[in-house]
Amino acid sequence: MDKYADIRPYNDNEVADAVARLVADNAFVDLIAKHNLPSWVAPMRFLSRPLVRWQLQRKWGNVASVRQVQLEVVHYLEHIVKTTTSKVTFSGLDALDKDSAYLFISNHRDIVLDPALVNFGLHQHDMNTVRIAIGDNLLQIPYITELMRLNKSFIVKRSAKAPKEMLRALTQLSAYIYDSLDEGHSIWIAQREGRTKDGHDQTDPALLKMLQLNGRKQKKDFADYVRELKIVPVSISYQYEPCAQAKAKELYHKKHHGEYVKQAGEDIESIVEGFTTDKGHVHLAFGKPIAHGCDTPEDLAKTIDRQILESFYLHPGNYIAADHAEAIVDTESADVKEFAERMNLIPEHLRDLVKAIYAKPVLRKEEMQG
Repeated sequence: MDKYADIRPYNDNEVADAVARLVADNAFVDLIAKHNLPSWVAPMRFLSRPLVRWQLQRKWGNVASVRQVQLEVVHYLEHIVKTTTSKVTFSGLDALDKDSAYLFISNHRDIVLDPALVNFGLHQHDMNTVRIAIGDNLLQIPYITELMRLNKSFIVKRSAKAPKEMLRALTQLSAYIYDSLDEGHSIWIAQREGRTKDGHDQTDPALLKMLQLNGRKQKKDFADYVRELKIVPVSISYQYEPCAQAKAKELYHKKHHGEYVKQAGEDIESIVEGFTTDKGHVHLAFGKPIAHGCDTPEDLAKTIDRQILESFYLHPGNYIAADHAEAIVDTESADVKEFAERMNLIPEHLRDLVKAIYAKPVLRKEEMQG
């Protein structure tokens, strides 16, 4: 019996059928048309749909394995890196064992790009790509589910509400992560539920308690079990914060109205914006496997946070937003002028919130250094 069938990524023998469902999905085809065909053609469904289906069939018709899917994704990522970043750099990968499976726990700034760029770095260093944890809140649209599970994503059942149902889902998830690692498959999971909206990257101990559920079943001490998982913190730093204005809008709305309810399709818009907008220099710092400082979930959370914060790459905009421009650039430099121009494009009532996103890592590093 396949005990993970409802949450795991697709296997090779399921790829062809998943691709066929995508090609047949009008919503997916219309999305492709909107972003790839001339604006006058896309709304003409009788013309755009057959054209897009023909293109998809030509490109994906012979794809029959997860590896083939991932090689196509790499080509797309190379295009994104080339057209929407000035460069993407990595540190720490050379110190990792290419033959080991790791549990990568990273800060979370962009819904899809964060794990995609982790995979990009691993691929460039001839390491196996990760299985990606993704919340079921993002899987309300059938074609998103197909795309994610084709690309080695597994499902985190956030929608489970009843205590017994929630415990069952978390126990299954904990076991799946352990078994994946045990079978040699690395895992990526964000340090908390949802993206960081205010620039304050912080690990949720509840995530680490979930990991321990399987360890408790095996009657293993928390610290010993954590060492088995080979947790590697990853710090992702974007020169230009993805969806900064949308994040600030959500914070502003919560502050002034008490809550923020996402509109239908808002997550899809965030994913597209993350892919298409200018990100400048992106740096991913891979930390060291955690072997100490992990006797409790709270201790482990602090250890992960320390590595992520220490290795967080600070861009000129981070210093400028924190009013520390003199630390790296002349106050009349192009960096200062460009940052000011970017801030001027943000609605005035959101500007301080966006600025705070950039400033937070600098201020937290200062606090840490005392």
